[in-house]
Amino acid sequence: MLQKIKILTIIGTRPQIIKASAISRAIKNHFKNAINEIILHTGQHYDTNMSEVFFNELKIPKPNYNLNIGSGTHGSQTADMIKGIEEIIVKEQPDCMILYGDTNSTLAGAIAASKLHCKIVHIEAGLRSYNKTMPEEINRILCDHCSTLLFSPTKTGYQNLIKEGFAVNNTSPFTADNPKIYYCGDIMFDNTLHFSEIASQKSGILKKYNLKKNAYVLATIHRDNNTDNPERLSNIFEAILSIAKNNNIDFVIPLHPRTTKVLKENLSSDIYYELMNNKYIKIIEPVSFLDMIELEKHSILIVTDSGGVQKEAYFLQKPCIILRPQTEWVELIEHGSSIMADADVNKIINAANTLLSNKSTSFPPIFGNGKAADFICEEILSNFIPIK
Repeated sequence: MLQKIKILTIIGTRPQIIKASAISRAIKNHFKNAINEIILHTGQHYDTNMSEVFFNELKIPKPNYNLNIGSGTHGSQTADMIKGIEEIIVKEQPDCMILYGDTNSTLAGAIAASKLHCKIVHIEAGLRSYNKTMPEEINRILCDHCSTLLFSPTKTGYQNLIKEGFAVNNTSPFTADNPKIYYCGDIMFDNTLHFSEIASQKSGILKKYNLKKNAYVLATIHRDNNTDNPERLSNIFEAILSIAKNNNIDFVIPLHPRTTKVLKENLSSDIYYELMNNKYIKIIEPVSFLDMIELEKHSILIVTDSGGVQKEAYFLQKPCIILRPQTEWVELIEHGSSIMADADVNKIINAANTLLSNKSTSFPPIFGNGKAADFICEEILSNFIPIK
C-alpha cells in the first residue's frame, strides 16, 4: 500500500519563499493525496517586508518551523542553520529535502541532510557563474554534489552538470552517488505566468507612485559587492543619473534595506545630493512580489544585480542591464535581451542606449512551458514514495 511521501522544504530568503510557492501550489492542486510538505524557514531574511508578507500575498502555507536565525557572518549564520535543520530532520524523518538556489540556507540544508543521509532534491541545479569569489557559487556547487535529484531550469545548467561529471544515463534507484539530472524549465516562469494576471488585478503600485506604463526604467541594487563598495555603488548611480538626464526618463528604485543603510555613507557627496534631489529618480521602499511583477511588466527597461530579476525581465519580455561581472543566466546574454555591464559607468550608459533604441529584441522560450513544478513533483513521487 502506498503512503504519503514527506518532503522537508527549506526556505530562508525572499526569492526562495517565492520559488517554494510554485511547488506548494502544485502539491495543493494536484498532489495533496500523495505529498505532505513540511516547510522550514531559517529566518535568513528576517525583515517583515522581505519575508512574512510573501506568505500572505502568495498564499503559501505558513512555515511549520522558523529558526529565526537572522543576519550574521557566513560562518556563524550557516552553523546555526545546520544545527536547527539537523534537529528538524531527526524529528520529522522526511523522505527527502527540497533545496532552492544558492543561499546560506541552501548550503546549510545540504550539509545537514547529507550528514544524516536524507535525500536532497536541488531545484535550480547546474547554474554556474564560474566565479568562486561569489559565496553563491560555492553554495550551489556543494549542494549539487550532495544531491540525489537535480533539476536545472536551463539547458545550459544541464550541460554544466554533465561537464562536472554527472551522468545522463544513471538508472534507479538514485542516490547522492548515483544522481539523476533533469532539464525541467524554471519554476519562476510558472510563478510569473500564475501571478501576472493577479498582479494586474490587485496591485496599485503604478497609481501609488503616479507611473505611466512603458515610460520608466526599473532598477534594483542589493548585492553586497555593489552596496558595500563605495566605488562600485557610486559608478552605478552616476550611470543611472546620466541615463535619466540624457533620456528624460524616470527611474523607479525599490531600495533594498542593505542599500538604504549604506547609501549616504558609500556614495560620494555630490552623487548622493543629486540622487536625493533629482526629479527623474523615485526611490521607494521594498515592494511585494505582486507589485514587483507589475513594475517589471510596465517598465521600458530593467537595471539589476539580482539573478531573479534578470529572469523575470526575460519572462515579461523586457530588456535588462546586468550590474554584475558574470551571470549564471548566460542565455539572456546570448539572445541579446540582456547586456552585462558590471559597475562600469560607460558600459551601463552604452547598454542603456543600445537597449532603449532596439525595438526588435527577441525572447525565445528557453525556460520551459510553465509547468516545471508539476514535473518536479511527479519525479519526486516516482523516485521516493515509500511503500508501507
